[in-house]
Amino acid sequence: MSKNETFNYEGKEATVSWNGPLCIHVGECGRAKGDLFVGGRKPWCQPDAASSEEVNEVILRCPTGALSVNFADGSNVEQPPSRNTVQVAYNGPLFVRGDLDIEAAPEDIPGLNYRAALCRCGQSQNKPYCDNSHEQAGFKDYGAVGDSGAAESEVGGPLQIKFAKDGPVLVRGNLAIVAASGREAWQGTQAALCRCGASNNKPFCDGAHKKVGFKSE
Repeated sequence: MSKNETFNYEGKEATVSWNGPLCIHVGECGRAKGDLFVGGRKPWCQPDAASSEEVNEVILRCPTGALSVNFADGSNVEQPPSRNTVQVAYNGPLFVRGDLDIEAAPEDIPGLNYRAALCRCGQSQNKPYCDNSHEQAGFKDYGAVGDSGAAESEVGGPLQIKFAKDGPVLVRGNLAIVAASGREAWQGTQAALCRCGASNNKPFCDGAHKKVGFKSE
């Protein structure tokens, strides 16, 4: 990931940062009501066009960590959600939210401490993050989750995310996996999640990365 792709939109009360390589154009910002983000306008993001509460609410919608905000008075500092979750997107990435500790995540992108979109088709040119390559690759997985895991009493706390070389996403910590249908399908404390796109047990790894020769770099 290039560290030269972050743009800062400065206002009197808030500065919004946008990291291009992480953005997969889900549209949560551009479709939000109000004048914070307006397509075709220069600059398209104007923090002074919204209240601090509105700015914060819209930024937290971003599922990839590409957007973050810094307030001049130090207020509204982003906090991790009470639950760590992995949302399996229909034909798309793993949307992760929580108190995230992502291996080798750039320190200058604070959104990745709480929100990330991880590639699961194996084709991203920005691994381990999604870059929408699943669309061109014709990746198909509708996001069903068959296993239910083992229910745990804890649901929050630090979530460690590592990446096996030429292998799966290794997740350790209290976690709930949400199917694309919206059903909370699995709960547990550790999982190996497919990122080669070939597992027959998606979203979990079944060792298929070895058969297809998946390369993580």
